[in-house]
Amino acid sequence: RVDFSRAGIQPTVKPSKLPLGVNDKHIILVDDVLHTGRTVRAALNEIFDYGRPASVCLVALVQRNGRELPIQADVVASTLTLDATQHVKLSGPDPLELKILEITDSKKY
Repeated sequence: RVDFSRAGIQPTVKPSKLPLGVNDKHIILVDDVLHTGRTVRAALNEIFDYGRPASVCLVALVQRNGRELPIQADVVASTLTLDATQHVKLSGPDPLELKILEITDSKKY
């Protein structure tokens, strides 16, 4: 995720492992918050490492402005236009909650 590197959090990186082949399958890829498009690009790269799907449908719970790559969701639950200083935080599932946070220099993600 893009925000991990900005926050200084070092996630545990593990190899990808898919239980089934992807050749000629219809894949539904879900992103919680579609922002820059970099997470989706990385996921697509991983999927194509396992084969060539028949199609990939991108679903985003929240789509916001700030795209850096030409990636667009096929299905979107909510579209937000935010300032560069604002960040979307989803939590849940019980209750599922969406917060818009204001980011300052001293507080990052």
